[in-house]
Amino acid sequence: MRVVSLVPSLTEAVAVSAPGLLVGVTDWCTHPAELGEAARIGGTKNPDVRAVLALRPDLVIANEEENRAPDLDALRAAGVEVLVTEVRDLPQALSELERVLVGALGLERPEWLSRAGEAWAEVEPVGAFTAFVPVWRRPWMVLGRDTFAGDLLARLGVRNAYAGHAERYPKVPAAELAGSGCDLVVLPDEPYRFTAGDGPEAFPGLPAALVSGRHLTWYGPSLAQAPAVLAAALRAAR
Repeated sequence: MRVVSLVPSLTEAVAVSAPGLLVGVTDWCTHPAELGEAARIGGTKNPDVRAVLALRPDLVIANEEENRAPDLDALRAAGVEVLVTEVRDLPQALSELERVLVGALGLERPEWLSRAGEAWAEVEPVGAFTAFVPVWRRPWMVLGRDTFAGDLLARLGVRNAYAGHAERYPKVPAAELAGSGCDLVVLPDEPYRFTAGDGPEAFPGLPAALVSGRHLTWYGPSLAQAPAVLAAALRAAR
């Protein structure tokens, strides 16, 4: 098959499981480091549809949150099969990965997918925290309701203070966040690259956990290491 991936998580999942299937990936696809001859076809939000079509893919894999409906509709209108995933929690992530890799691509269930399920089944909470989780700055945006990253953190003992918000990624002023009474602020390094010098200073006196965005927000081979990686970052902030 000739596969184009419009999602970095799915790019890694396919590349690790079946090297050589990918003929096109986005500019944001960074793992694995070596993606062979796969062409770069633009961003997740602005793929070059003509470039995708020129690759003559048998399948384009996408995500309902990361990709835009008009781009996917344009690919379908040109006769391309598009598989769209939806991932709001860990069980759905595992089942969607199996749907893509086994169901759509006809692969054997990869060993890393089994390891990921086992790793999360055995996870123990690091503690009991209430936190907010910024994903952007200028303006400040945080994880709200019904998010994959929020579900992972909950399994580690971190309650998202904005999990009941009407929006999935609400904009919240920094002053409100600082006065939220939370025990912790969790700062991932993507999509906004929070660092020790960019983020924690906005919330003086509040412990900050700097975490790997790939392990918090990607659903793919990184899921097998994510419990240990995230737990270590949370413990370091205590």
